[in-house]
Amino acid sequence: MLTDQCAVKRIVVLGGYGVFGGLLSQALLRDNQFDVVVAGRTIEKAQAFCTSIGGGSPAFLDRADPAFGDALARLGPFITIDAAGPFQLYGQNPYQVAEAALEIGSHYLDLSDDPGFTHGITRLNDRAGTLGLVALSGVSSVPALSSAVVETLQEGFREIDLIETTILPGNRAPRGLSVIRAILSQIGRPVMVTRGGRSTYVTGWSGLEKRKITSTSTADLEHRWSSFVGSPDLALFPKQYGAESVLFRAGIELPFLHIGLYLLSFLVRMRLVKTLEPASKIFQTIADWFGPFGSDRGGMQVLLQGPGKDGNNLERVWSLIAEAGDGPHIPAVAANVLCQKLATKSVAPGARACLGEVTLKDIDAATAHLSVATSIQTKTWKPLFEQALGASFWTLPKEVRELHRTSDQRNWVGKAEITRGGSWLVPAICGIAGFPKEAAQRPIAVTITACGDKEVWCRDFGGRVMRSVLSLAQDPGDGIVTERFGAAAFDIGLEIKNGALMFPVSKGRLFGISIPKWLLPISETQETSEDNRFCFDVKVSIPLIGPIVRYRGWLEPG
Repeated sequence: MLTDQCAVKRIVVLGGYGVFGGLLSQALLRDNQFDVVVAGRTIEKAQAFCTSIGGGSPAFLDRADPAFGDALARLGPFITIDAAGPFQLYGQNPYQVAEAALEIGSHYLDLSDDPGFTHGITRLNDRAGTLGLVALSGVSSVPALSSAVVETLQEGFREIDLIETTILPGNRAPRGLSVIRAILSQIGRPVMVTRGGRSTYVTGWSGLEKRKITSTSTADLEHRWSSFVGSPDLALFPKQYGAESVLFRAGIELPFLHIGLYLLSFLVRMRLVKTLEPASKIFQTIADWFGPFGSDRGGMQVLLQGPGKDGNNLERVWSLIAEAGDGPHIPAVAANVLCQKLATKSVAPGARACLGEVTLKDIDAATAHLSVATSIQTKTWKPLFEQALGASFWTLPKEVRELHRTSDQRNWVGKAEITRGGSWLVPAICGIAGFPKEAAQRPIAVTITACGDKEVWCRDFGGRVMRSVLSLAQDPGDGIVTERFGAAAFDIGLEIKNGALMFPVSKGRLFGISIPKWLLPISETQETSEDNRFCFDVKVSIPLIGPIVRYRGWLEPG
């Protein structure tokens, strides 16, 4: 074991010749206080890497070797860093490296991007604390860097509705086999997220959506496709920061590669294959074929939304854009910073996820030599109904405004009384439209999901689900929204009368064809507040037919 009294502290980097491990090894070698051992399962690769960078000591280390602990002990590390991965595939004894490090009196860091692995490191907390050692997991872009961003951005918020991180690397960035295996192991499989304060699942590589990373300090990163992927942030941030929703996105610069993976995800979704991970080497070969295409520009963005302390809906965005192929350095920056902090004994002992252990000031100092530009932008954020109504939105009761404040997803529960009209056509119309059956008191659950510039409303009346999509019909401030039920779409001219929000229908289309006035549904719908609770009264009728359905009741956050 190498003690603190040693002048030059030894750091063993497992996977030290890989993409991120190699960049970390080089960063550590720039600091003369460290003796860096570049370790891995192939001694020839370690030797070749050390020769190519002109520094470091090669060593053979295989975590699967029964004698791994003894081999690590012989190296005598002050810090052991696992930069190998993929951590989601570490099997029955995932913390073997961390346990071996603690056993010989070494601090431990890893570059895990797996939620389960990073969150689970706390099982070693008592042991690490007793020994006065540090074991930190996720010492990488996530959650080390992303949490440093949130620690800064959260100032000014009364509460946080949404934290969303997006990473968009340039196509020319090197992609090691471990990274590809980690991505493929998630594609088409369930990824646990928190949305609207509830744990739920999204499908890995679903949520296909173009994203742009803007910056005030350099040129923007153009729109690129992104999809949902797993991340430690998803498991850690809801509790750490009280966020109602936490999402994580990643993308591939070349559209046909990104969309190709999206399409292949259906093989897993349809259970035709269990996982795409066994094809990792094939995908790495394909990625290498197209390596010269695209750009060497990549970026990362962390977005927070929620009510500000001043009552306005606030949005704060941190962005990082890397030029000249420097993006792959970013995942290694936090580990470099923490090695220096450990050398000065400025990290509290214990085993935990790497949350708030580094600051943005630390990151900026460690990336000063790189072609990296960061910026923070703050603006007032407006949900759909505020966009439609403009300043008059703020004349509505607080409970009505609150229901229409959806940044990602919000859930509401309550009770409804339902009645139907008497015409013989009513059952058929209600069946087609999805209107609920009559009931004196029926539980109702409403989920509102923001999707770009639209909102998806899902109303569940005791198992009978009615879904619609709302969007702006005209310019912001015109007070008109469009609500779409399948093939039918209706323009609604929002009105505020005596503190109530009214929903009169002005136009309608069926399969894009205008509905004549004599067939256009009449909506006598209003949203109000009673006894500090959101209340609704929905009445729908059709000329020549009469009343169709009426449901009224209340909702509260659920």
